[in-house]
Amino acid sequence: MTETEASLLSRIREQAQAHFSQDRGSHDWDHTLRVHRLCRRIGATEGADPLVTEAAAYLHDIGRAHQDRNVGKLCHAEEGAAMAREMLAAYALADTRRENIIHCIAAHRFRRGAAPRTLEASVLFDADKLDAIGAIGVARAFLFAGEMGARLHSPEVNVAEAPAYSVNDTGYREYMVKLAKIRNRILTDAGRRLADDRHRFMVDFFERFLEEYEGGR
Repeated sequence: MTETEASLLSRIREQAQAHFSQDRGSHDWDHTLRVHRLCRRIGATEGADPLVTEAAAYLHDIGRAHQDRNVGKLCHAEEGAAMAREMLAAYALADTRRENIIHCIAAHRFRRGAAPRTLEASVLFDADKLDAIGAIGVARAFLFAGEMGARLHSPEVNVAEAPAYSVNDTGYREYMVKLAKIRNRILTDAGRRLADDRHRFMVDFFERFLEEYEGGR
């Protein structure tokens, strides 16, 4: 990366961070920085454009506060991509790079709408998903549950029927409904190697969690 590109990336980072002044802990600036570090690691192995992946990492959740205020009814990836398009218009970026960054942001959620179609988008997708599993993923699942006012566990509730953003959106529900499935969605070879290890930790943790909850250990 050239000195000019590094300076541009520093400005993007500073502007992105300003959007996290009232963020929730489960999707805070620390999450963005962890995703950025994973993007650098995976991107270097996969041969991705570092300017694109790192800029996209800094910007990928700038629309998150809008989704939280709308209780999940608005897609933060779509909102963030629109915000990034407006922001990046002021930067001296080649059109292909600018559009790739915006695509990375739009496709990083991949529950609806855009799917990753560039290497850089796949790198960001994997980095974001990896931060949702393993030890960090377990911690974030319970942190998010606390933000929702959820119980530690709701054993009498079918997790498949418990609504998101509710008192029954527990850490265990998050694991069963979302996190347990992430490993199979990872797109890059480097990401899959990291996901296998993190997935094993998570499976062991929740098996032990249920045993302790029922007094079995």
